[in-house]
Amino acid sequence: MAPLLGIYTGKPLAEQTAEHIIKYIMERELSDGDKLPNEFELAQSIGVGRSTVREAMKILVSRNVVEIRRGAGTFVAEQMGVAEDPLGLAFVRDKTSLAMDLLDVRLMLEPEIARMAAKNATKEDAASLERQCRKVEEIIASGENHMQEDIVFHKMIAALSGNVVVEKLVPVIHSSIAVFIDVTNGALREETVKTHREIVECVSAGDGEGARWAMEMHLLYNRMSIKEVRRKWDREGNEYGIDQSENPRTGTGT
Repeated sequence: MAPLLGIYTGKPLAEQTAEHIIKYIMERELSDGDKLPNEFELAQSIGVGRSTVREAMKILVSRNVVEIRRGAGTFVAEQMGVAEDPLGLAFVRDKTSLAMDLLDVRLMLEPEIARMAAKNATKEDAASLERQCRKVEEIIASGENHMQEDIVFHKMIAALSGNVVVEKLVPVIHSSIAVFIDVTNGALREETVKTHREIVECVSAGDGEGARWAMEMHLLYNRMSIKEVRRKWDREGNEYGIDQSENPRTGTGT
Protein backbone atom coordinates (compact mmCIF):
# COMPACT_ATOMS: atom_id res chain seq x y z
CA MET A 1 0.00 0.00 0.00
CA ALA A 2 1.21 3.50 -0.79
CA PRO A 3 1.87 5.49 2.40
CA LEU A 4 -0.62 8.12 3.52
CA LEU A 5 1.71 10.18 5.63
CA GLY A 6 1.85 13.78 4.45
CA ILE A 7 -1.27 13.53 2.28
CA TYR A 8 -4.04 15.94 3.33
CA THR A 9 -7.55 15.40 2.01
CA GLY A 10 -9.59 17.25 4.64
CA LYS A 11 -10.71 13.96 6.19
CA PRO A 12 -9.53 12.69 9.60
CA LEU A 13 -6.49 10.44 9.32
CA ALA A 14 -8.39 7.45 10.72
CA GLU A 15 -11.03 7.86 7.98
CA GLN A 16 -8.32 8.08 5.31
CA THR A 17 -6.71 4.96 6.76
CA ALA A 18 -10.04 3.11 6.68
CA GLU A 19 -10.49 4.03 3.01
CA HIS A 20 -6.93 2.85 2.32
CA ILE A 21 -7.68 -0.52 3.91
CA ILE A 22 -10.89 -0.87 1.85
CA LYS A 23 -8.84 -0.15 -1.29
CA TYR A 24 -6.36 -2.84 -0.19
CA ILE A 25 -9.21 -5.36 0.21
CA MET A 26 -10.68 -4.51 -3.19
CA GLU A 27 -7.38 -4.52 -5.11
CA ARG A 28 -6.46 -7.94 -3.73
CA GLU A 29 -10.00 -9.23 -4.28
CA LEU A 30 -10.25 -10.45 -0.72
CA SER A 31 -13.54 -12.07 0.27
CA ASP A 32 -15.32 -12.83 3.53
CA GLY A 33 -13.15 -14.75 5.95
CA ASP A 34 -9.84 -13.65 4.41
CA LYS A 35 -7.31 -12.41 6.95
CA LEU A 36 -5.81 -8.92 6.86
CA PRO A 37 -2.23 -8.02 7.82
CA ASN A 38 -1.73 -7.34 11.51
CA GLU A 39 -1.88 -3.90 13.07
CA PHE A 40 1.90 -3.35 12.99
CA GLU A 41 2.20 -4.35 9.32
CA LEU A 42 -0.71 -2.11 8.31
CA ALA A 43 0.70 0.83 10.24
CA GLN A 44 4.08 0.45 8.53
CA SER A 45 2.72 0.00 5.01
CA ILE A 46 0.26 2.91 5.26
CA GLY A 47 2.66 5.20 7.13
CA VAL A 48 0.51 5.92 10.16
CA GLY A 49 0.67 5.08 13.84
CA ARG A 50 -0.83 1.89 15.29
CA SER A 51 -3.40 3.94 17.21
CA THR A 52 -4.64 5.35 13.89
CA VAL A 53 -4.96 1.82 12.50
CA ARG A 54 -6.97 0.84 15.58
CA GLU A 55 -9.32 3.79 15.04
CA ALA A 56 -9.65 2.89 11.36
CA MET A 57 -10.55 -0.68 12.32
CA LYS A 58 -13.30 0.58 14.63
CA ILE A 59 -14.74 2.50 11.68
CA LEU A 60 -14.55 -0.58 9.45
CA VAL A 61 -16.14 -2.83 12.08
CA SER A 62 -19.04 -0.38 12.44
CA ARG A 63 -19.54 -0.58 8.66
CA ASN A 64 -19.33 -4.38 8.66
CA VAL A 65 -16.26 -4.32 6.43
CA VAL A 66 -14.06 -6.29 8.82
CA GLU A 67 -14.52 -8.34 11.96
CA ILE A 68 -11.99 -8.74 14.76
CA ARG A 69 -11.63 -12.21 16.22
CA ARG A 70 -9.96 -12.17 19.60
CA GLY A 71 -6.63 -13.98 19.49
CA ALA A 72 -6.91 -14.69 15.75
CA GLY A 73 -6.70 -11.33 13.99
CA THR A 74 -8.77 -9.16 11.66
CA PHE A 75 -10.80 -10.69 8.83
CA VAL A 76 -13.00 -9.50 5.99
CA ALA A 77 -16.60 -9.60 7.23
CA GLU A 78 -19.42 -11.66 5.79
CA GLN A 79 -21.76 -9.49 3.68
CA MET A 80 -18.98 -6.92 3.56
CA GLY A 81 -20.23 -3.36 3.88
CA VAL A 82 -23.82 -4.38 4.62
CA ALA A 83 -24.75 -3.27 8.12
CA GLU A 84 -26.99 -5.56 10.16
CA ASP A 85 -29.81 -3.00 10.42
CA PRO A 86 -29.02 -0.13 8.02
CA LEU A 87 -32.62 1.13 8.02
CA GLY A 88 -32.91 1.20 11.82
CA LEU A 89 -35.94 -1.10 11.73
CA ALA A 90 -35.15 -2.50 15.17
CA PHE A 91 -36.31 0.84 16.60
CA VAL A 92 -39.76 0.74 14.98
CA ARG A 93 -42.08 0.02 17.90
CA ASP A 94 -45.16 -1.34 16.11
CA LYS A 95 -43.85 -4.64 14.76
CA THR A 96 -47.14 -5.64 13.12
CA SER A 97 -47.24 -2.47 11.04
CA LEU A 98 -43.53 -2.89 10.30
CA ALA A 99 -44.08 -6.47 9.09
CA MET A 100 -46.89 -5.24 6.82
CA ASP A 101 -44.79 -2.40 5.40
CA LEU A 102 -41.84 -4.71 4.76
CA LEU A 103 -44.09 -7.21 3.01
CA ASP A 104 -45.43 -4.43 0.79
CA VAL A 105 -41.85 -3.63 -0.25
CA ARG A 106 -41.14 -7.31 -0.84
CA LEU A 107 -44.25 -7.58 -3.01
CA MET A 108 -42.85 -4.78 -5.18
CA LEU A 109 -39.52 -6.58 -5.63
CA GLU A 110 -39.44 -10.30 -4.99
CA PRO A 111 -41.92 -11.62 -7.57
CA GLU A 112 -39.79 -10.03 -10.30
CA ILE A 113 -36.63 -11.34 -8.62
CA ALA A 114 -38.10 -14.86 -8.70
CA ARG A 115 -38.87 -14.43 -12.40
CA MET A 116 -35.27 -13.41 -13.08
CA ALA A 117 -34.00 -16.34 -11.01
CA ALA A 118 -36.05 -18.80 -13.08
CA LYS A 119 -34.56 -17.39 -16.27
CA ASN A 120 -30.96 -17.52 -15.00
CA ALA A 121 -30.80 -20.65 -12.86
CA THR A 122 -28.73 -23.60 -14.04
CA LYS A 123 -29.60 -27.21 -13.19
CA GLU A 124 -27.03 -27.06 -10.40
CA ASP A 125 -28.56 -23.83 -9.07
CA ALA A 126 -32.04 -25.35 -9.09
CA ALA A 127 -30.76 -28.44 -7.28
CA SER A 128 -29.18 -26.29 -4.56
CA LEU A 129 -32.42 -24.34 -4.15
CA GLU A 130 -34.33 -27.62 -3.93
CA ARG A 131 -32.01 -28.82 -1.14
CA GLN A 132 -32.53 -25.60 0.78
CA CYS A 133 -36.29 -25.87 0.30
CA ARG A 134 -36.21 -29.39 1.79
CA LYS A 135 -34.14 -28.14 4.71
CA VAL A 136 -36.79 -25.51 5.52
CA GLU A 137 -39.51 -28.16 5.22
CA GLU A 138 -37.70 -30.51 7.61
CA ILE A 139 -37.31 -27.79 10.22
CA ILE A 140 -40.98 -26.82 9.91
CA ALA A 141 -42.00 -30.48 10.26
CA SER A 142 -39.91 -30.75 13.44
CA GLY A 143 -41.76 -27.77 14.94
CA GLU A 144 -38.56 -25.74 15.31
CA ASN A 145 -38.01 -22.13 14.26
CA HIS A 146 -37.29 -22.07 10.52
CA MET A 147 -36.45 -18.35 10.28
CA GLN A 148 -32.73 -18.55 9.48
CA GLU A 149 -33.07 -21.23 6.81
CA ASP A 150 -36.08 -19.39 5.33
CA ILE A 151 -33.91 -16.29 4.98
CA VAL A 152 -31.20 -18.37 3.28
CA PHE A 153 -33.80 -19.70 0.82
CA HIS A 154 -34.81 -16.18 -0.22
CA LYS A 155 -31.17 -15.03 -0.37
CA MET A 156 -30.43 -17.87 -2.79
CA ILE A 157 -33.26 -16.74 -5.07
CA ALA A 158 -31.90 -13.18 -4.96
CA ALA A 159 -28.43 -14.44 -5.90
CA LEU A 160 -29.90 -16.37 -8.84
CA SER A 161 -31.37 -13.14 -10.23
CA GLY A 162 -27.89 -12.27 -11.46
CA ASN A 163 -28.31 -8.69 -10.26
CA VAL A 164 -25.62 -7.64 -7.78
CA VAL A 165 -27.76 -4.79 -6.37
CA VAL A 166 -30.67 -7.15 -5.70
CA GLU A 167 -28.33 -9.60 -3.98
CA LYS A 168 -27.21 -6.84 -1.61
CA LEU A 169 -30.63 -5.26 -1.12
CA VAL A 170 -32.79 -8.31 -0.39
CA PRO A 171 -31.03 -9.31 2.88
CA VAL A 172 -31.84 -5.84 4.24
CA ILE A 173 -35.58 -6.26 3.78
CA HIS A 174 -35.55 -9.89 4.85
CA SER A 175 -35.69 -8.80 8.45
CA SER A 176 -39.42 -8.97 7.69
CA ILE A 177 -39.15 -12.77 7.86
CA ALA A 178 -38.02 -12.57 11.47
CA VAL A 179 -40.65 -9.95 12.27
CA PHE A 180 -43.36 -11.97 10.50
CA ILE A 181 -42.56 -15.21 12.37
CA ASP A 182 -42.55 -13.31 15.66
CA VAL A 183 -45.80 -11.46 14.97
CA THR A 184 -47.72 -14.51 13.72
CA ASN A 185 -46.11 -16.98 16.14
CA GLY A 186 -44.88 -19.09 13.21
CA ALA A 187 -48.26 -19.50 11.52
CA LEU A 188 -48.70 -20.48 7.85
CA ARG A 189 -46.23 -23.36 8.07
CA GLU A 190 -48.23 -25.44 5.60
CA GLU A 191 -48.61 -22.50 3.19
CA THR A 192 -44.88 -21.78 3.44
CA VAL A 193 -44.05 -25.36 2.43
CA LYS A 194 -46.49 -25.33 -0.51
CA THR A 195 -45.49 -21.97 -1.92
CA HIS A 196 -41.75 -22.59 -1.45
CA ARG A 197 -42.19 -25.85 -3.31
CA GLU A 198 -44.06 -24.12 -6.15
CA ILE A 199 -41.33 -21.47 -6.43
CA VAL A 200 -38.63 -24.16 -6.65
CA GLU A 201 -40.55 -26.13 -9.29
CA CYS A 202 -40.98 -23.03 -11.45
CA VAL A 203 -37.33 -22.01 -11.09
CA SER A 204 -36.26 -25.56 -11.99
CA ALA A 205 -38.49 -25.50 -15.08
CA GLY A 206 -37.28 -22.07 -16.16
CA ASP A 207 -40.85 -20.82 -15.82
CA GLY A 208 -40.34 -17.14 -15.08
CA GLU A 209 -44.01 -16.15 -14.95
CA GLY A 210 -44.85 -19.15 -12.79
CA ALA A 211 -42.04 -18.27 -10.35
CA ARG A 212 -43.26 -14.68 -10.21
CA TRP A 213 -46.84 -15.69 -9.38
CA ALA A 214 -45.71 -18.33 -6.88
CA MET A 215 -43.60 -15.75 -5.02
CA GLU A 216 -46.46 -13.27 -5.06
CA MET A 217 -48.82 -15.90 -3.62
CA HIS A 218 -46.25 -16.76 -0.93
CA LEU A 219 -46.02 -13.13 0.16
CA LEU A 220 -49.77 -12.54 -0.04
CA TYR A 221 -50.40 -15.47 2.32
CA ASN A 222 -48.03 -13.80 4.78
CA ARG A 223 -49.75 -10.46 4.35
CA MET A 224 -53.19 -11.95 5.03
CA SER A 225 -51.88 -13.65 8.17
CA ILE A 226 -50.50 -10.39 9.55
CA LYS A 227 -53.80 -8.62 8.83
CA GLU A 228 -55.61 -11.36 10.76
CA VAL A 229 -53.27 -10.89 13.74
CA ARG A 230 -54.00 -7.17 13.68
CA ARG A 231 -57.78 -7.75 13.50
CA LYS A 232 -57.60 -10.27 16.34
CA TRP A 233 -55.76 -7.87 18.63
CA ASP A 234 -58.08 -5.04 17.71
CA ARG A 235 -61.07 -7.20 18.66
CA GLU A 236 -59.49 -8.34 21.92
CA GLY A 237 -58.43 -4.81 22.74
CA ASN A 238 -61.95 -3.52 22.24
CA GLU A 239 -63.52 -6.37 24.21
CA TYR A 240 -61.15 -6.38 27.17
CA GLY A 241 -59.92 -2.79 27.15
CA ILE A 242 -56.36 -3.77 26.18
CA ASP A 243 -54.12 -0.81 25.50
CA GLN A 244 -52.81 -1.56 22.00
CA SER A 245 -49.76 0.62 22.60
CA GLU A 246 -48.62 -2.00 25.11
CA ASN A 247 -49.57 -5.01 22.97
CA PRO A 248 -46.78 -7.60 23.33
CA ARG A 249 -47.67 -9.37 20.08
CA THR A 250 -47.27 -6.23 18.00
CA GLY A 251 -44.03 -5.47 19.75
CA THR A 252 -45.14 -2.00 20.77
CA GLY A 253 -44.59 -0.52 24.19
CA THR A 254 -41.13 -2.06 24.46
